[in-house]
Amino acid sequence: MNYKNIAMLLLIGVALFSCNQQNESAQITQPGSQKPTVFAKGEIITNDNFTGTAWLNNLVQADSINQNAVGIVTFEPGARTKWHSHPAGQIILALDGVGYYQEKGSLKIIVNKGDVVKCPADMPHWHGASAGTAFVQIAVTSRQNGPTVWLTPVTDEEYTY
Repeated sequence: MNYKNIAMLLLIGVALFSCNQQNESAQITQPGSQKPTVFAKGEIITNDNFTGTAWLNNLVQADSINQNAVGIVTFEPGARTKWHSHPAGQIILALDGVGYYQEKGSLKIIVNKGDVVKCPADMPHWHGASAGTAFVQIAVTSRQNGPTVWLTPVTDEEYTY
């Protein structure tokens, strides 16, 4: 295991450990929410790669040395990504709420707080919040083999099926 992998595992471990801490002085509360969070909600996502309202807080930007990006995405109920794929795969760590994840050709799965989803390389998939509950995730995405490939929107029929 190289130093980049060790560093990434430590970052994920610290994030997960921090999420379970009850020290309220280290936590902040999102506007409009009574629920304390570890990380700020970030900026509202304004591109067309999402349906509904979602926010992104980029915690780590990929660069030429460490090609892993780490971000927190907060989805309002019903919000979701388009179908997309990652040339080097992706890892989703569920921090709060109830979400959905689906790979092309497979059934949609329910993702709960504490679940981890490993998205295979080049596998078209989508993820987002359930219809009635917001969903917060950490997404760890390697840019090693190229950027995310955005595909078509998830239809309401696909979302509800």
